[in-house]
Amino acid sequence: SSQIVTKTNAFATRMLSGLKFLTYCCCQYRHLLELLKRTTVHGESNSALVIGPRGSGKTALLNWVLKELRKMKQVRENLLEVHLNGLLQTNDKVALKEITRQLQLENVIGDKVFGSFAENLAFLLEALRKGDRTSSCPVLFILDEFDLFVHHKNQTLLYNLFDISQSAQTPVTVIGLTCRQDILELLEKRVKSRFSHRQIYLMNSFDFKQYIRIFKEQLSLPAEFPDESFAQRWNNNVQRLPEDKTVQDTLQNLFHYTKDLRSLHLLLMLAVSNVTVHHPLITASDLQEASRQHRMDSRANIVHGLSVLEICLIIAMKHLNDVYEGEPFNFQMVYNEFQKFIQRKAHSMYNFEKPVVMKAFEHLLQLELVKPIERPSVRAQREYLLMNLLLDNNQIMDALQAYPNCPTDVKQWAASSLSWL
Repeated sequence: SSQIVTKTNAFATRMLSGLKFLTYCCCQYRHLLELLKRTTVHGESNSALVIGPRGSGKTALLNWVLKELRKMKQVRENLLEVHLNGLLQTNDKVALKEITRQLQLENVIGDKVFGSFAENLAFLLEALRKGDRTSSCPVLFILDEFDLFVHHKNQTLLYNLFDISQSAQTPVTVIGLTCRQDILELLEKRVKSRFSHRQIYLMNSFDFKQYIRIFKEQLSLPAEFPDESFAQRWNNNVQRLPEDKTVQDTLQNLFHYTKDLRSLHLLLMLAVSNVTVHHPLITASDLQEASRQHRMDSRANIVHGLSVLEICLIIAMKHLNDVYEGEPFNFQMVYNEFQKFIQRKAHSMYNFEKPVVMKAFEHLLQLELVKPIERPSVRAQREYLLMNLLLDNNQIMDALQAYPNCPTDVKQWAASSLSWL
């Protein structure tokens, strides 16, 4: 039994480490692999963009290609990788520091002062050169969230990287990952003219049959799994799973909700985490439970942790939304609505002082369940700032059903179609 635990844990770890290779994107895989081989083996410079919606497997595709390349001794010893992300490297100065750090050239630069960005980058690449072009260390620049680099001043980083990839200097390949279809329109003319215009698309254009095949591929254990008999039992179970009606419905719901593979991967991780010694195989109910957790409403979950007073304020806002048809409200209106409820219905409930109610209202503001329409000015009174509720009626009612020990009066007040006028 302890062996099964070890095996299932190892499998869960492998599941967490990323998507397995997907057969539906073999063409893109071969294209990118060939491109990077030409850089690493023959010293060619190149540039390409991998374009596709979020969760379509752009990073996974690149990781598979790099994994394959690293199996070659020549690549392992020579290739230098620089990973930049548009969310982290927000300007060219930060990006250049990160390039220097990843190439481990901080000591080479020392206290040198450069006249321009291009001069600095050229110096870095010059420091990596040895002999002729074919024997120089190839450098692979990977720009994640490529569209964010476009907004850097004058697109200096992109211009210089593409310029070097076009010239006969150090072999350099620039790979950009982006979800923007119109990315080429955002490039300046001088940058666009230096880009090779190679574009690799990952569009999640598979149908439900292929989606089921991907589901099986992701869950199946590899041939080299230590325990052959357990792997066979597991794989047979995985092949049978999609025949179950509930599993089909669960997968169909997710497929129509989002085709992105990251969501499928998350669903499978949640299901695999239920595997134990006494429950060694995944069942339809595991996938159903995983689907429920996966589609859980995060805002409704926040409501479960609120105090009864904060719940009452949310219900007061709900009634104000119903009466005034979604018009914005302020704290004073919410407080008046709450007072009506206290006077008419909840005699057993403790009548809170106004500052206490204000504090509860501010807590809802911090949790971003309510949002001010405009930025509050210094002179504006807090009680009269206009707000909007960021929860809809269904979310409020669902959260109340799951709220532990919610007073009956409060539930009845929430369910009443009109406010206590």
